[in-house]
Amino acid sequence: MLKEKKKKKQQSLHKRNSDLAVANKQLEKLSNGIFANGELPTFSEKINETNQFPLRPKGLEVLQINVGYMCNQVCEHCHVDAGPDRKEIMTRETMEQCLDVIKNTGAHTLDLTGGAPEMNPNFRWFVEEASKVGIKDFIVRSNLTIIRANKKYHDLPEFFKKNNVHIISSMPHWTRGKTDKQRGEGVFDQSIEALQELNAVGYGMPNSELRLDLVYNPSGAFLPSNQASMEKDFKKALLEDFNIQFHNLFAITNLPISRFLDYLIASDNYEDYMYSLVDAYNPAAVKNVMCRNTISISWDGFLYDCDFNQMLELKVASKIQHISEYNEEILNNRNIVISQHCYGCTAGAGSSCQGTVTE
Repeated sequence: MLKEKKKKKQQSLHKRNSDLAVANKQLEKLSNGIFANGELPTFSEKINETNQFPLRPKGLEVLQINVGYMCNQVCEHCHVDAGPDRKEIMTRETMEQCLDVIKNTGAHTLDLTGGAPEMNPNFRWFVEEASKVGIKDFIVRSNLTIIRANKKYHDLPEFFKKNNVHIISSMPHWTRGKTDKQRGEGVFDQSIEALQELNAVGYGMPNSELRLDLVYNPSGAFLPSNQASMEKDFKKALLEDFNIQFHNLFAITNLPISRFLDYLIASDNYEDYMYSLVDAYNPAAVKNVMCRNTISISWDGFLYDCDFNQMLELKVASKIQHISEYNEEILNNRNIVISQHCYGCTAGAGSSCQGTVTE
């Protein structure tokens, strides 16, 4: 019986044929109930109180490209609903369209994500071609365990170094129990080994230009605590216990979408969590939410205001909606598409793919 329960936990919402695998079902949940009956204000109503509606871009700084939802892990709170069963993979043709945009963009940061982006069969080619463009900050979001998953990935630390890639990796905690609870049995040990290998080639070391940052997101229905304080605790524990060093820790709030929304509903925490997000709403965070300086590109080339909107299939509100017809000037003159999940990015110190957005 225990084996059956474990097996179910390791499946994506798509594999389980869950209603929440459908974006519209998630949006219905986020728009009905406590928001439809007026118990809580919708996000548009809340930002209108401080004259920040409609939400508008400030200017493009980050191109975030999701090269596929396939992943070697099935993390408990994954907002992408990634996993080994997900077959959505960016084609080389779409990558070539992305490269055309990268060469001409005004953005200073390129951010590759997934799933496990390394599992895309054209990943290395794309990284090599993109690195030639000379964009200021070239990020790959690696789950760490992919480095240890198979021999064909064991040279990734050297490959990343060769292409001067900035690595950002999820690390829920510095202890085995809390990490494995959220990300799966054995993940902590594999992550530690991968971090040590990255350190060995120079990543994360003091004064090194090979950037290695970690990402923390809470294991339950609560907001992250102070990012700077957690960074100190992470650095102390990982250095003392495993002689591991890294540069920064980014604290990211779990947004109520996909598998985390499924968790909130299953654990009867959905309404309480939404109340906590609304209560913690910070108008100062709205000024710097990532949708205001980011364009998110999906595996099939469609454009979104952020990675979270991509998972809810909320395309940009523009006549330009695909990478093949990309026009940065037109995209910079759009209203940002919002829903109730946006409270997650504006609660407390705010949240983005680069951590908190206010001091």
